[in-house]
Amino acid sequence: MSELIRIILVDDHTLFRMGLAELLEQRGGVKVVGVAGNGAEARRLLQEYKPDVILMDLHMSPVGGLELFRQLKDEGFDTPTLVLTVSDAEEDLAAALRAGVRGYLLKDMEPDDVIDAIQRAFRGETVVAPSLTLKLVDMLKHDQPSEQESLVNSLTQREREILSHLALGESNKVIARALDISHDTVKLHVRHVLSKLNLTSRVEAAVFAVENKLVLARSIASPSHN
Repeated sequence: MSELIRIILVDDHTLFRMGLAELLEQRGGVKVVGVAGNGAEARRLLQEYKPDVILMDLHMSPVGGLELFRQLKDEGFDTPTLVLTVSDAEEDLAAALRAGVRGYLLKDMEPDDVIDAIQRAFRGETVVAPSLTLKLVDMLKHDQPSEQESLVNSLTQREREILSHLALGESNKVIARALDISHDTVKLHVRHVLSKLNLTSRVEAAVFAVENKLVLARSIASPSHN
């Protein structure tokens, strides 16, 4: 028999977390090493038991599940964490996944499905409640970067700098001096920028930079009076 996955439950509703602990252990496959109702208890359990997975409520008081998750990460705890909540709101799902949780489960799921999700999270997978799959797909569609954003993201940091200088109408010689690189290197970067952005001229590149807010502010120097 394989070793049980050791988990802790973090939920501010005492009856729920105690009942869930009993249900999960009856099914097998996991061992609930502790239950916590707040951040302080969760920290103590993490330090004492070093569990394999955390199962955490989303909307807790006084500190919410995501805020607690972020705090624990900042403190060096990197235990895979699954949110277990009643909320099927798309904004909650998005916020949790962006925060870096390993999965998002709903409290109306069957215990066996929760255990399956725990096992998958333990193996390194990201898990979402089946009923939220369509919402996740829709969310990912909206998260896809626009074509302009994709083009910008294709540029290296140096190429973005070159593009910013092009937007100021500077010559290759001036750009080379500003960035302390050779004239030939500037020419090469300019070719790469135009190619990656599917542009044919420096003027088009300048327009692209302005439209995408990639323009460096000109440094303003006081005139000298020699």
